[in-house]
Amino acid sequence: MTTYANTVEVMERHRFDARSLERYLRAHLDGYRGGLSVRQFDSGHSNPTFFLSAEMADGKRHDFVLRKKPPGKLVASAHQVDREFRVISALAATDVPVARARLLCTDDSVIGQMFYVMDAVPGRILIDASLPDRTPAERAAIFDSMNDVLARLHKVDPVKVGLGDYGRTGQYIARQVARWSKQYAELKTEDIPAMDKLSAWLPQHVPDEDPTTIVHGDYRLGNLIVHPEEPRIVAVLDWELSTLGHPLCDIAYNCLGYHMAEPPHGFARVDFERLGLPTEEAYVAAYCRRTGRKKIDNWNYYLAFSLFRLAAIAQGVYRRGLQGNSSNPDSIKMSYAARERAELAWSLVG
Repeated sequence: MTTYANTVEVMERHRFDARSLERYLRAHLDGYRGGLSVRQFDSGHSNPTFFLSAEMADGKRHDFVLRKKPPGKLVASAHQVDREFRVISALAATDVPVARARLLCTDDSVIGQMFYVMDAVPGRILIDASLPDRTPAERAAIFDSMNDVLARLHKVDPVKVGLGDYGRTGQYIARQVARWSKQYAELKTEDIPAMDKLSAWLPQHVPDEDPTTIVHGDYRLGNLIVHPEEPRIVAVLDWELSTLGHPLCDIAYNCLGYHMAEPPHGFARVDFERLGLPTEEAYVAAYCRRTGRKKIDNWNYYLAFSLFRLAAIAQGVYRRGLQGNSSNPDSIKMSYAARERAELAWSLVG
């Protein structure tokens, strides 16, 4: 049986005209024959994601994934599913594992919002980063594969894959701090002193090193598909925050679990040796070895920056939850997450 993430009936606030979608697919998806079925994945805070199944020209049913913008009033720079479609299309020719992009629809009249369709990739999405149901050997291999795929992404030449204009070159951190400070201010629902302190401190202490690569922006285990049976990554998902940027921000974000105690994302208090998980030092060393680095200076800055950005994102999820636009029923709890992440960030540098 093919393995995918959990799905549910399409949530009321995200329902759309499935007949309109079927007409569009018949006209634009090569080999489409009909018999469309639609369910919604039960995870995700940002862009609602749906599981599609349909009969294709070979007479068999094929599985696809549809990602669309959420309903309601949106922040102008957020939920750019067209950028997701572009980056996975460009990376298809590299050794970075991504789903096959099928089509992009920018016509809001079809289902209410812009969307794209890609092939469904069989596998497991392992949300709990401590991997409680795996063996020590499996945990070690999955973390090593996660590390390897991120290093591969950062070694891709953006120009050679047609992404030379996917973002600006240089000063990524300064621009990101300004962007997320502004977005946080727009979506603020209560005072978080640590966010105000970080907004002032981070732009004054940006490290001098300023490389530019393709960055994922939300690289963590929960955004990766692990092979159905083997401990290796077969696809990277959720490219909404991808751009040209600073690769050390990506690896620092990937390591935030080492500093957060609460599952599913945090595993700071586990027994690494017993579980077979690499320590943060070993994980960062493996990344440096794969990317030709001796070490990473100013590591706590990159961690604090990543937590600050994550806090701003959590605030946005919480605000959408208040408005009833989030695709995750737990979004209303994210106000606490925003404060907790901001305070942790400030504790690293303040």
